[in-house]
Amino acid sequence: MPSAWSKADEPADPAPPPGPGRAPQIPEAPGNGTAMKKLAPGTEVDGFLVHDCIHAGGMAHIYTVTYAQPRSPGSSPGFPMVMKIPRMTTGDGAENIVSFEMELQILPALHGPHVPRFVAAGDLLRLPYLVMEHMPGHTLQHWLDQPGAQPIATIAQLGAAMAQAAHSLHQQNCCHLDLKPGNVLIQDDGNAVLLDFGLSCHAHYPDLLAEELRKAVGSPAWMAPEQIVGVRGDLRSDIFAIGVMLYELTTRELPFGNPSTDGGLRQRMWMAPTPPRALRADVPDWLQEIILRCLEPEAANRYATAAELAFDLANPGQVPITRRGLRLRGLPLWGQLRRWIRAAGMEYRPSPLPTQQISEVPILMVALPHKDVSDATLYSLRQAVARSLSTRPGARLAVVTVISPSASSSTDSRRSETQLHRTHLAQLKQWAQGLDSAGHGISFHVLEASDVAQALVRYAEGNSVGLIILGAATHGLHMQRLIATVPMRVARDAPCTVILVKQQLPFEALGQLHTGHASTPTT
Repeated sequence: MPSAWSKADEPADPAPPPGPGRAPQIPEAPGNGTAMKKLAPGTEVDGFLVHDCIHAGGMAHIYTVTYAQPRSPGSSPGFPMVMKIPRMTTGDGAENIVSFEMELQILPALHGPHVPRFVAAGDLLRLPYLVMEHMPGHTLQHWLDQPGAQPIATIAQLGAAMAQAAHSLHQQNCCHLDLKPGNVLIQDDGNAVLLDFGLSCHAHYPDLLAEELRKAVGSPAWMAPEQIVGVRGDLRSDIFAIGVMLYELTTRELPFGNPSTDGGLRQRMWMAPTPPRALRADVPDWLQEIILRCLEPEAANRYATAAELAFDLANPGQVPITRRGLRLRGLPLWGQLRRWIRAAGMEYRPSPLPTQQISEVPILMVALPHKDVSDATLYSLRQAVARSLSTRPGARLAVVTVISPSASSSTDSRRSETQLHRTHLAQLKQWAQGLDSAGHGISFHVLEASDVAQALVRYAEGNSVGLIILGAATHGLHMQRLIATVPMRVARDAPCTVILVKQQLPFEALGQLHTGHASTPTT
């Protein structure tokens, strides 16, 4: 399996092994005027035995390593390891040193399947290094290097995986700020792993790059407009970078080129890229809508969270299409002039915590029973959803129902499975007609599963749902102790907050609400 760092920025010229009878030597420390030497296989560094150099780039060398001495099973990490040694010599800028310090403080604080696990770190004054988990897979550059255009479905899957990984990072109050094809690893199961946190910003740690370097830092082709003027910590900067990669996967071109001057970099603050559909005829309007929304110069006009971006990529049939998705030409001159005027007067302000941004615009999910449900219960669920949406401007709503796999076989032979799904979708849409959807995206989903609770939990996990609303069990407490009801199981296993709505009024009494003789059903 190729390594995460198998695509080198420069040729990897392996150093000769140490001669017979000569102990391996650690290279000279940085800052002494000499170039950082590449480690030879067999070198021992602080109890780690160095093997092959699998990446030799402009910023660091990456080696596979093992423990020099056997360890007990309890003290071994249980996964393959790599050692990353930054290239910090007299001729290198301060960015190399500061970025190493940033990664040294951020990587140990991160967890989950989308980041390598931290093992150990070396002394900055003696030999700086990071030892971490060796993640197998291909970087996104692998797909860009393939001949021919990538299928639209593949692009959507890759984009959704990247967005889910970025959302996991944002949930930990960290923004990557250097997402690009070489820093995104796609594993065989489709999981995305993010690499290289040297330019990242973590809300709970000092931002050394902002403190010590009074200029924008990043990779020019993927840098968001607000990063150009020094704003760090906005999770929507990562969404912009994902949009650049989606554009590149779709068209084989960079939306803003790869500028080498400040003036060229600043142009993305007002310029609109050529619509993907103008460069590739088979690009659907929904994919162009998603890409161009990610690339909006004003962060407020992009997706509010990476979870919402992943949601749209996974549900393309329900992406609302605006003029962005239909455009076949770039913006006219007057449109670019208007953007330029807005950019000239724009004031970028510090962003709230990523977790705060996520909590303000979550993905809400309401689970509607498709049978054995009273009008009163449906009314109570709609009231609960309306209250939740009213306090969360911009939140996304997913209206979900679960039907049995045997449902289609029990219907009339003239009704196909597709027709059955359409019938349930129509019922969901009818239920939602009473909601105020202004400012909220609403989508409808019919799931097929024999285990309703498990299907709802898996849907919530797979779509980064922040809040679930469903009806409470109608059984008595004694019965609930004996039977694990669907609401109980969802509340127990869900990865997010769950609101159980209990209908307290008979449907005949709901009309009294308008006369003030009854109270609204409570949750």
